[in-house]
Amino acid sequence: MSTGQVEASSSFLQAPIPGLTIFSAMVSWLALTTFLPLPFVEAMPNTLGLALLFFNNLNILISLIEIALGNHIAFIKKDYLYRKKLYEGKEWQGALAFLAQPLSLSTLFSGEKWAVMWSSYALWDPSYQNQESFGFFIDVGNGWSTIPTCVLWNLAILFPTQVQASWEHAWLLVGVLGCGSYWQVMYGTIIYFASYFYNGRHVGKPFVEAIGFVSIANGIWIFFPVFALYAMIIILRDQDVVAVFR
Repeated sequence: MSTGQVEASSSFLQAPIPGLTIFSAMVSWLALTTFLPLPFVEAMPNTLGLALLFFNNLNILISLIEIALGNHIAFIKKDYLYRKKLYEGKEWQGALAFLAQPLSLSTLFSGEKWAVMWSSYALWDPSYQNQESFGFFIDVGNGWSTIPTCVLWNLAILFPTQVQASWEHAWLLVGVLGCGSYWQVMYGTIIYFASYFYNGRHVGKPFVEAIGFVSIANGIWIFFPVFALYAMIIILRDQDVVAVFR
């Protein structure tokens, strides 16, 4: 391959994809993974099933970014210092700047590119640029451990009859792993909130920003797991995967 061809290929990979930003990529992921499989299922999942399908797909995406948190913590520390100076007193602009970042083919799957989420979030909670903090370890741990259970649960939601027929104790596997996984993320979020507010990391931050960027954003991992744990109880009680999602 000639030098010109290499440069052309590199330029193509690095060129921003029109309309594709961090935000639009996240929305596209959620839309595709939640709604694209629906025409291929035997019966439409009920409201509970659709809600958990959406949450699982969101959690898978965030888990991948949480893995990037562990892999790129050195970069996050440096980028946080840069963003702290750039957005001091206007942290919300830092969050919007992250969401508006354009993506190219070369950066769409770049862990470092997505790790900017954490250096931006650290503007409200500096513990996320510190690998010794609880927030760092609980999120990296969730990233590595919850993807398989989310995939299993998505299969149970979309194809419950096939999952039920695959093994006589499939209900037990789905129920027990689901209980452990959803309790893990919910309890971890509760302890994170306790750590965040007890240590006063919200002090000096605008109330609306603390609510929006910290409380609501993280509260998703309490709200949806409550309904997931309810579904687990039904599955374990009835020894059946199908009925709870249809």
